Amino acid sequence: MTPPALDDPKLFINRELSWLAFNRRVLEEAQDESQPLLERLRFLGITASNLDEFFEVRVAGIKQQIEHESNDGGPDGMSPRQTFAAIRQEVLQFIDDKYQLWHHELRPALAEHGIQLHDFKGMTDKDREWATAYFRNEVFPVLTPLAVDASHPFPHLQNKSHNLFLRLQRPEHRSESLHAVVQIPRVFPRLVQLPSSKEGEFHYVLIQNLIQAHVRDLFPGLEVEQVYGFRLTRNSDLYIDDEEAENLLRTIEDELRKRARGNAVRLEIEHGCPPDMCSVLLSIFKLTEEDVYFVNGPLNFLHLMPLASIDSLSALRDKPYVPVISPSVPAGSNIFEIVRQQDVMLHHPYESFSTVVDFLENAAADPHVLAIKMTLYRTSGDSPIVRSLIRAAEEGKQVTALIELRARFDEANNINWARQLEDAGVHVVYGLVGLKTHCKVLMVVRRDEDRLRQYLHLGTGNYHPSTARFYTDLSVLTANPELGEEVSVLFNTLTGLSEFTGVRQLIVAPFQMHDAFIKLIQHERDLARQGKEGRIIVKLNSLVEETIILALYEASQAGVKIDLIIRGICCLRPGVAGVSENIRVTSIVGRFLEHSRIYCFGNGGKPKVYLGSADWMPRNLFRRVEVVFPVRDPNLRKRVTDEILPAYLADCVKARVLGADGIYRRATCERGKNSQAQLTFRNLARQAASRRVEKSKATFELTGPLPLRPSPRESDKEKGSDRRKSAS
Repeated sequence: MTPPALDDPKLFINRELSWLAFNRRVLEEAQDESQPLLERLRFLGITASNLDEFFEVRVAGIKQQIEHESNDGGPDGMSPRQTFAAIRQEVLQFIDDKYQLWHHELRPALAEHGIQLHDFKGMTDKDREWATAYFRNEVFPVLTPLAVDASHPFPHLQNKSHNLFLRLQRPEHRSESLHAVVQIPRVFPRLVQLPSSKEGEFHYVLIQNLIQAHVRDLFPGLEVEQVYGFRLTRNSDLYIDDEEAENLLRTIEDELRKRARGNAVRLEIEHGCPPDMCSVLLSIFKLTEEDVYFVNGPLNFLHLMPLASIDSLSALRDKPYVPVISPSVPAGSNIFEIVRQQDVMLHHPYESFSTVVDFLENAAADPHVLAIKMTLYRTSGDSPIVRSLIRAAEEGKQVTALIELRARFDEANNINWARQLEDAGVHVVYGLVGLKTHCKVLMVVRRDEDRLRQYLHLGTGNYHPSTARFYTDLSVLTANPELGEEVSVLFNTLTGLSEFTGVRQLIVAPFQMHDAFIKLIQHERDLARQGKEGRIIVKLNSLVEETIILALYEASQAGVKIDLIIRGICCLRPGVAGVSENIRVTSIVGRFLEHSRIYCFGNGGKPKVYLGSADWMPRNLFRRVEVVFPVRDPNLRKRVTDEILPAYLADCVKARVLGADGIYRRATCERGKNSQAQLTFRNLARQAASRRVEKSKATFELTGPLPLRPSPRESDKEKGSDRRKSAS
C-alpha cells in the first residue's frame, strides 16, 4: 500500500478538535473514581474555565472567519464552517457528559460526606426562613430589576456574568408578555452557606436559586410567569496594531475596556427555557441557535470551587505536597558562590521556587550587584519578584524589567506592575513591535573579586510563585560566560534599537528558532538514512506548526524513533503506516499541570538537550520572542536524559496515547508496573533532599559546625547599623 503524500489533510488533526480532546482528558480526571472527591470537583471546575477561554478566543476567531466568508482552512483541510460545526457537536456531548457526572456521581458523593447543595423549594422550613431573611437583608437592596421594552433598551451584560431572564404579565393585560433582566452582582458569594444543626455538615444554596425563588419581590404588581438563568460569553481577544499605538500601555488599557463589550459568541441558558424566550435573547445578542447551549445544573462549575477548600474535609483532597529545597542550593548558602562553581537545575514544583525568589532577593540586597534585567510575562498578585526589583532600584542598582502587557487575561495585572515598577525607578520596557515577549530570562550582573560576572536564571515557566506550586517546570541557574554574553545581546535587542546580531548557544524566536529546530530534526533523519540511530524526544504543551510536523514525518520515514509528550494540542497524526509508525504521542494530565518544554536529540549518542519557553506553534516560532537554551553541564544533561524523560515515557497511569484515529486512550501498565511520572519526581526530590541531610550530618560529625556567613540582607543590616553609628 502506497503511503499518503505528506501534505495529505488526513495526516493532520484539526487544531480546535485536538484542544477539545485535551479538555476531555481533564474531564476524565474528574470522572476517575480513584481520585479524591474534592479533586474530582476541582477538575470539573477546570474544564469549565478551559471551555470559557476556548470560546472567548478560539471560537470567537472562527466566527469572525465565517462572518467574513473565509474558506481558509488549516493543513487538516477543514473550513471554518466545518470546524465550527464539529466544535458544536463535540461541545454538546461534552456538556452532557459533564452534567451527567455532576448529577449521578459527584453531587450524591458530596451528600454522602455531608455537603448538600439545596434547591430553595427542597429546604426545611427553618432553612427557608433563614434564606428568605438573608435575601431581604443582604441581597434584595443590591439587585436592580431591568425592564426590556421600547423605552428600556436591553442592558449591557458583562462577559461571563450571571443573569436571570424573566417573562412577566400584568394582571389586567394577560395577553401581553413583558420581559426583564436581573443581573446577579459579582459582589455576592455564588454559594450561600446555610446554618447547619450538625457538626461536620455543610449546607448550601446557589445565589441564583435563592434570587429566583424571591424574584417576585422585585416586580410588585406583576406576575412572574417564567424565569431562567443565563450566561453570556463574549469575544475577549485584544486587537492591537503596535505600529499605530503611540503608547502601548494606554492602547491596551483602552482595549481592555472594549473587551467587556466584545461581540457575543455563546449563550448558556438553563434547560427548559422556551424557544420564544431563547429567540428573544438570541436576537438581542445577534446569535443563532447554533450558539446556544442548554445546561441542566449550575451555570458555572467554578462557582462550586469553595467546596474543594473546606478546611475540615482534607481527607477528601490530595495530601498537600511541600516542595523540597533543592539540595544543590541549601538554605542559607551563598547562591552566587554555588553558581560560580557549577550550574544548578531546578525541577518545579518538586523543588521549591523559593530558590529563584531567594536568588533575586539576594541580588537586590547584595552591594556587589550592579544590574538586574529580567522578563516578566506573568507573576502573582503580591509578587516577591516585583518587590525585589523595586528594592534593587531603591538600592541604586540599574534595574530593567521587560513586561509583556499582552499576556492574555493578565493584561490588567501587568499594567499595574509596570506602573509600580516605573514609580520605583525601574526602567520598564515593553519589547519589540508586533511581538509578544514570552521568554523566561533573568540576568544579574555582579562585580566579583576576580571580574564582572553575569549570573543567569533561564527557565520554561513564568516568574509566578503561585503557579510554580502546581505547574511542572525546569530552570537552570548558571554563570556560563558564553550564555551571559548571548543573554546580553538578547536584552540589548529587546530594549534598544539594535538589530539581532545572532547567537550560537541560545535559540531565539522569531529570528532563528524555526530553522534551528528543522535542522536538528533533519540531522536525526540524516543519521538514520546513514544506518545510524536517530532519536528525538520532545515534551511540549502544543504541536501545531505544519513544517515541523512534515519534518517529523520525514524523520519517521527514515527510521528515527520519535517520542512526543504533548500535554494539549497535537495536530500530528501518529501511527500511520509508511509515514508516522515510528512516532508515539502521549499526553499526561495529572495533579500538576505539565508545563515544561524539553527538546532532546540523540545526535549519534551524544545527546543535545535544550529547555525553553516555546511550543511548536506558529505563534511561538514566528510571533513571539522565545528563548530555548542548551543544558551544557554533563551531569544536568544526564539528569534529563536518564531520569526526567524516562519517567515521562514510562508513565502508564496518567498518560494517554494518541492513536492514528485521533483518539486518546489510557496507556496500559505491564503486570507489576504502575509507573506515574509526577509521583516518581516527588519521590526523587525527597530522596535527593534526604541524601543532602545525611551528607550534612556526616560533615558536621567530622568537622564540627561551620562558621555562619551572614546573608546579604543580614550584611546590609549590619552595614546600615555601622553607618548610623558613624552618623551619630
